[in-house]
Amino acid sequence: QDELVESGGGSVQPGGSLRLSCAASGITFGFNVMGWYRQTPGNERELVARITPGSSTDYAGFVKGRFTISRDNSKSTVYLQMNSLKPEDTAVYYCNAHDFRNGYDSWGQGTQVTVSS
Repeated sequence: QDELVESGGGSVQPGGSLRLSCAASGITFGFNVMGWYRQTPGNERELVARITPGSSTDYAGFVKGRFTISRDNSKSTVYLQMNSLKPEDTAVYYCNAHDFRNGYDSWGQGTQVTVSS
């Protein structure tokens, strides 16, 4: 059974940093594009960043230069380093695994990030 477990969320002041982690199990990590999405109340979930098994990355325009996604294939874990956080980054952040062989998606339970003074 596939499972994605996020950690590292919390509250931080504007300009601060957080590092999210997502540990995957029950999937073939090397066949999955891993991504981070976020969602605020009343809005659709939106892509923040994603990374291929070969570590090619793609970022939403609103986080370029501030966030960095990375993965450790030996640990089946994906990370999101978030720097220069802004109040508008406040959201629930979700980890996603997309198996490019069959299009199957797995989701984590989400972790809250709050940026406030």
